[in-house]
Amino acid sequence: MIYRDLDRDGIRQFRRGSCCFNGAEVKKPGETISKGHKNYDLMLNLQLGIRYSVGKHAQIRRDLKPSDFDPKEKFWTRFPPEGSKITPPHQSVEFRWKDYCPVVFRHLREHFQVDTADYMLAICGNDALRELSSPGKSGSFIYLTQDDRFMIKTVKKSEVKVLIRMLPSYYQHVCRYEKSLVTKFFGVHCVKPIGGQKTRFIVMGNLFCSEYRIHRRFDLKGSSHGRTTDKPEGEIDETTTLKDLDLNFMFRLQRNWYQELIKQINRDCEFLEAERIMDYSLLVGLHFRDDSTCDKMGLSPFILRSGNKDSYQNEKFMRGCRFLEAELQDRDRILSGRKSLIRLGANMPARAERMARRSDFDQYTLGGISHLTPSRSGEIYEVVLYFGIIDILQDYDISKKLEHAYKSLQADPTSISAVDPKHYSKRFRDFLGRIFVEER
Repeated sequence: MIYRDLDRDGIRQFRRGSCCFNGAEVKKPGETISKGHKNYDLMLNLQLGIRYSVGKHAQIRRDLKPSDFDPKEKFWTRFPPEGSKITPPHQSVEFRWKDYCPVVFRHLREHFQVDTADYMLAICGNDALRELSSPGKSGSFIYLTQDDRFMIKTVKKSEVKVLIRMLPSYYQHVCRYEKSLVTKFFGVHCVKPIGGQKTRFIVMGNLFCSEYRIHRRFDLKGSSHGRTTDKPEGEIDETTTLKDLDLNFMFRLQRNWYQELIKQINRDCEFLEAERIMDYSLLVGLHFRDDSTCDKMGLSPFILRSGNKDSYQNEKFMRGCRFLEAELQDRDRILSGRKSLIRLGANMPARAERMARRSDFDQYTLGGISHLTPSRSGEIYEVVLYFGIIDILQDYDISKKLEHAYKSLQADPTSISAVDPKHYSKRFRDFLGRIFVEER
């Protein structure tokens, strides 16, 4: 084992160099919602509503009952500008606020170790939210808290129905599998201003809340039809969400992490398949650990190997040191009584092997996407990975069946996103089994 060859001075040397982004502060993505913004009133409404409902249900200390999951378990509250016996005065127009299954979501927040005071402060404190345009086709808006911990996404009525329908199974699944990669949901709400339209939204965890700078992000479905960014290469930056045909990396994980990942992907996909869910994605974020230069890709990768066979032993030694560095730093945290930072899907040390872009050479096969072909450069970068399964609120309803029928006339039926949940799950797992590989 390579770790045995390290002396203490070598370990200290590698541990001194932090792998966090410590350069100039990076401008956070999104537009701060200040007074005069078109959605300023909406932000005030949801902050008032969440402060009220979370504070109210924080006082309810009891076990969950089957009735808490009932789709009819939703409550309307009126918020007049002058205030009422139960609501504070505010500067917005009168609105109504709806909570869905609030006791269930209080238990979920506890399970995900979200402190009630932190939750309310992040969303409802003095800091304004930031608005992002959704990269998807849904037209949804995404709001981020200033600390990046929580995301608030506007959703359709059908998506709320799907979440409430599968809520008992979802609760059971995430409680049974603590390493589940599916989206962490913290609340479902609705705002209805007097004379205005209903806006439904969900509160969830932000996968990319980290001290690390996310240099590249990919939204991966395992399908190929239309799965490329619409941005010219010169306009692609760290905020661009790339897709399947833009992928130009294969990710090498240490054996225990690889085995844990495949096991959990299978569990999560079985759950989603049983709930008739499809069209979900694996959202992947990469942090390149050396941030000293920006020569390649507009980024700063630390290249471990350049294809020279003579450098193999040096490469293996460096790789072992880097993995050990991350594990030792995390072990120090645990021994000092703090929570582990490295976990499945977050802060994971890995190696990214540069590949040819799939759109440059891909041949569609019966499975939808062919095996990745390594590029000749053999470049390998040390990265920190973040990933999770997102967009899990689309069931295979009549609209998706019609989409499948229509697109099948234009493209290979196996290459499109809209396929039945069983096919979708198998294709998704097969694809991830090719882009994540065990380190040898």
